Amino acid sequence: MTGKSAIVSGVFAIVMAMPVGALAQQSTNRVDAKTDWSVFVESNPTECWIVSAPKKSVNTRNGKIVAVNRSDTLLFVSFRPKAGVKGEVSFTGGYPFKQGSFVTMKIDQNSYKMFVDGEWAWPATPGDDAKITTSMKRGRTAVLTGMSSRGTKTEDTFSLLGFTAALQEAEKRCGG
Repeated sequence: MTGKSAIVSGVFAIVMAMPVGALAQQSTNRVDAKTDWSVFVESNPTECWIVSAPKKSVNTRNGKIVAVNRSDTLLFVSFRPKAGVKGEVSFTGGYPFKQGSFVTMKIDQNSYKMFVDGEWAWPATPGDDAKITTSMKRGRTAVLTGMSSRGTKTEDTFSLLGFTAALQEAEKRCGG
């Protein structure tokens, strides 16, 4: 987990500064869009990632829907050739996750556990990343459920329309 935590201070700081829609209008490193997914590339060092924002978010506390303030909520798949990273899945929930909790990602009938660190969550291994991206290619939606440090349960639904094309574009640009 320690190496993955370094992502927050790296290239994703650019992405975290604005919502995906704003990225599409303001960023100079967005190279493509595939339906609900955007493709970004950095050149020094070469890094590529695809990103999407949720289509739906539901926040509950004690079983009741509540309004909460969250920063950007985004789902990523990243490639960093010099670091040997190919298809790393990550999620930022827009709030600090409850320590010791997990984020659950459900794609159709498949369910995956993601480990949390601050506002970020990742699968445990590159093998888990591969299983998740394979499911994402076949699925229609990905639902990520997490628990905030304040006890709010969040459920974010991401469209997978355009995911495969965006992933292929990122892989092509970063030698995936």
